[in-house]
Amino acid sequence: MRYYLTGQQYSNMIICATDTLQANMQAINELNVFPVPDGDTGTNMTLTMSAASTEMRKKEYGRIDEAASAVASALLRGARGNSGVILSLLFRGISKGLKGCECATTLEFAAAMCDGVDAAYKALMKPTEGTILTVSKVASNAALDYAKTADDFEAMLKIAIEKGHEALALTVEQNPVLKRAGVVDAGAKGYVLVLDAMLAFLEGRVVASAEEASGEINEKADFSVFDTSEIEFGYCTEFIVRKESETSPEVLRAYLESIGDCVVVVSDDEIIKTHVHTNEPGKALTKALKFGPLITVKVENMREQHTGLNAEEAASQSAEPTGDENYITPAEKKYGVVSVCAGSGIADLFRDLGVDGIVTGGQTMNPSTEDILREINRTASEIVYVFPNNKNIIMAAEQCIKLTDKKVIVIPTVTTPQGITAMLDFDSAAEEEALTGIFMGAIGRVHTAMITYAARDSEYDGQQIHAGEYLGLFDGALLGSDESFESLLQIVCDNIAQLDAEFISVYYGEDVSEEDGKKTGAEMESRFPAADVSVVSGGQPVYYYMISAE
Repeated sequence: MRYYLTGQQYSNMIICATDTLQANMQAINELNVFPVPDGDTGTNMTLTMSAASTEMRKKEYGRIDEAASAVASALLRGARGNSGVILSLLFRGISKGLKGCECATTLEFAAAMCDGVDAAYKALMKPTEGTILTVSKVASNAALDYAKTADDFEAMLKIAIEKGHEALALTVEQNPVLKRAGVVDAGAKGYVLVLDAMLAFLEGRVVASAEEASGEINEKADFSVFDTSEIEFGYCTEFIVRKESETSPEVLRAYLESIGDCVVVVSDDEIIKTHVHTNEPGKALTKALKFGPLITVKVENMREQHTGLNAEEAASQSAEPTGDENYITPAEKKYGVVSVCAGSGIADLFRDLGVDGIVTGGQTMNPSTEDILREINRTASEIVYVFPNNKNIIMAAEQCIKLTDKKVIVIPTVTTPQGITAMLDFDSAAEEEALTGIFMGAIGRVHTAMITYAARDSEYDGQQIHAGEYLGLFDGALLGSDESFESLLQIVCDNIAQLDAEFISVYYGEDVSEEDGKKTGAEMESRFPAADVSVVSGGQPVYYYMISAE
């Protein structure tokens, strides 16, 4: 029986919670249909909690208020996605509730859990029941009710977990989106797993292995019941602003609510951490600059995440460099750029536009963090911008930020044309924050169509695809497949026609002849006489064509 909690015990509980989320990450992803069916809640919660466990491993904590404060600060800065931000709010409330405590009694800790729930509810524009909010509230209230009459820490957490599981089971009925998919809430499931892991440490149990833990969750959402067009606001936009304005962060919150949803704005004495789903990430970032410089920026296309769920690759999430064997080239200029790409023509184009380092990679051959880090360290600049040009490479690139003395800024390009357009807007005379905003604005203008082939029979987004057919994607969404390339190209053109594009670029791949590439370019010129159409031999594998419109 344990009557109080120390700082080091709390620290170890956080590390165990991270390990459990890591083991269950993919299973949680497969539940994620709310607020957007983009399948990344497990990843976001894991990365968020990892920021705290990394901090916990740096030192030992005697006082629990010091440990809780360090956890809250790390989570706030490392929060990813809607679920990660809410998780950070829950632990931030715990930190505030334990302020001044050398050790925490059951009553103090349970009350602090309730403080975290209050903080989460207050920070959200439209709190939704049947989510992590509901489950954390039920679990925390149960813990507090117990702690008012008893003082056994393990028993308190067992009660909280028991009631949390009961509330979790009810989320499928409380939330219409979850009921439609037939699953419980992903974020709520992650939260209950966190509590389970914290108790496991106190009881001296070994945290379940990845195989054992993944079997615990036997539900999986059918993402095909959701259409990509149902995602009203397509870009998950997150950033941290260093406070340099006396203007209240509530002004920023009000503006973001006018251009999107899922708005969370959390601030402390130094920073403003913000999350919003919007169709206009450039406007959100521009507004944010009025409050101070941007420290970090992340923009993800949730429509592409939704349609690309089956293409997730775990290697890019867990890649770690083996050591610091790379020589770091001294800076000779302020800015440098490293780009990931595949195809000799694409690589040459990036070099012509001023990219310093090329990392070979792309669909089906993602580079490791070490590969990207090597090019970063070779770049003779103070600040290195990285263009991953593929959503599955973004995380591997972001790992480099903490592994080099150079300042690394990852621009979340998810297609090669986005990276090319960003380089066309490169302004070496701009200030860092302004240049980051320029890049982010550039990638927001680009729409990309991909034409490849179906390697096997399958069903995707409710459509039957047959091996050997041409297959078309547009901004990550499946357009369809057809035995005729000409028919599929017309479908691509029909989608581009809705954009009123001024510039269209056709990049043909290694399996396409120059004659056929030019023929396709001529077809685009015929369909879009008002647009400036260019044809480039990209030499990329996998995709016969990448066609960008802006």
